[in-house]
Amino acid sequence: MLNEQAGEMTSALAARDGGRFWHAIVVCLIVVAVFVPTRSLYYFVRDTLGNHWRRWLSERLLGRYFHNQRFYELTSNDTVDNPDQRIAEDVNTFTQRSLYFLLIGLGSLMQLVAFSWVLWSISHTLVYVLVAYTALGTWLTVKVFGAPLMRLNFFQLKREADFRFSLVRVRENAESIAFYRGEQAELKQVRGRFKGALRNYQRLLRQQLNLNFFQQAYNQIAIILPNVLIANLVLSGELEVGQAIKAAGAFLAVLGAVSIIIDNFEGLSRFTAGIERIHGLMAALPAQPGESADAPEAEPAPLPRRRRTIQTSEAPELSLQGVTLNTPDGKRELVRGLSFTLQRGDGLLIVGESGSGKSSLLRAIAGLWRAGEGSIQRPPVADSMFLPQRPYMQVGSLRSQLLYPQFDRDVDDAVLLGALQEVNLPDLAERSGGLDAEVDWAKTLSLGEQQRLAFARVLISAPRFVILDEATSALDTANERRLYQRLLAEGATLISIAHRSAVLEHHTHVLELTGGGRWKLHEAEAYAFDDGTASGQRAPAKDAAPGQADAWPGPARMASA
Repeated sequence: MLNEQAGEMTSALAARDGGRFWHAIVVCLIVVAVFVPTRSLYYFVRDTLGNHWRRWLSERLLGRYFHNQRFYELTSNDTVDNPDQRIAEDVNTFTQRSLYFLLIGLGSLMQLVAFSWVLWSISHTLVYVLVAYTALGTWLTVKVFGAPLMRLNFFQLKREADFRFSLVRVRENAESIAFYRGEQAELKQVRGRFKGALRNYQRLLRQQLNLNFFQQAYNQIAIILPNVLIANLVLSGELEVGQAIKAAGAFLAVLGAVSIIIDNFEGLSRFTAGIERIHGLMAALPAQPGESADAPEAEPAPLPRRRRTIQTSEAPELSLQGVTLNTPDGKRELVRGLSFTLQRGDGLLIVGESGSGKSSLLRAIAGLWRAGEGSIQRPPVADSMFLPQRPYMQVGSLRSQLLYPQFDRDVDDAVLLGALQEVNLPDLAERSGGLDAEVDWAKTLSLGEQQRLAFARVLISAPRFVILDEATSALDTANERRLYQRLLAEGATLISIAHRSAVLEHHTHVLELTGGGRWKLHEAEAYAFDDGTASGQRAPAKDAAPGQADAWPGPARMASA
């Protein structure tokens, strides 16, 4: 409508027709009065829809990411880098740009319909030239600039994410880096990733420059082309000047409608790279059961190729049957043919040289590592708790630390304070500002205090099965004995990794990993640490070869095969 009135105004001025000119002005004002609020609302609606879509897709991905500890499995999946960046940034870009290009496409279609009849009514030749010109321009854009730009944009997103992640790691490990005086080493690594992002971006800029040269030439020629084609019609008097203006405007409008790939190819290449990253993440995250009725449940993405997988299931007690454990890549065998059963109240101490597979065995028992063969039956998750050497301290209140990971429990304050008293942290709540004061606990508490706070979690949850991976390494002997005795008093079944002989008295049996997949089983009473290391004296302990069927000597309640 505006293009029509622009032609009317031009023809009216050429003919010195004042009434016709002012009528066109009034019509233009009416059109503008409707157009301005409509166009403004258009952007609001588009971005609001994008926001709703981002919420839906992010919730979907977050649910998959945290389902069945999939976030942990992705750490060993080299095909999916920086899942945090894909969820936080790529999803936002994808939803906003999807709507942007969708509405551009719909607008171009409407523009094509609105202007094509105008152009056809003025000159058939303009239509034929337009089709040929845009077809050639689109083919050259996709063929010459397509693949390189999409590839460079994909790698740019990856390198930017790597650079940001390296800075996050420095912030999270600032104290350790400062103690090591490792700032120069970290700076070198961060700069290396930054330079990688800059080098890729420089290549991207050169490719975009070539595309910009082509786009500018394409658009500028398009301005001249319709005038050349209809010049003779105007000069011969067959066509009014206003009609020529309308034809030129319609030509450019139709050209813009059919040239959206050419005009937006740079943005489309970035958009395509983002789609590929989100698709890769979606493929690696299986759909949750019953996630949606309209979408079929995705099959879990295959883990790195393995010949065998350890089978896990829930049972009242812990039992391993013929377990052979490999590293996730399958290149190294850590344990071969391990079988035992822990009864309620038993305690198993796992010892061995560094790198013998102690922590890896705990990961297998927890269901985090599955490379190998055999079967593991373990108590339900609700009846189990894991204590690592460095406990996880969530940023939040002291109450949330004590109730982690089940914040929805209604536990009396007296119980929480009593747990702190039992782990020898009686004044922690008072000096921290109360149970609901939010503090960065990882920076506020020493490692020993963090370990005691983790024991307080166990006392509050009262699980039947507790796994301790050097969970008392930062404690003195008195605190260590007190906490172990407190767990035993609750009747908990313990599995521990430790390197100090004082821990031995709290366990009934010892599993010694001797390397190369070999292991030995001992009664705790018959085992002794050698000079404070994890290698024990052989004593009269049981020496079980892998796969050998035998029973524990003496009145032990733990069965082995």
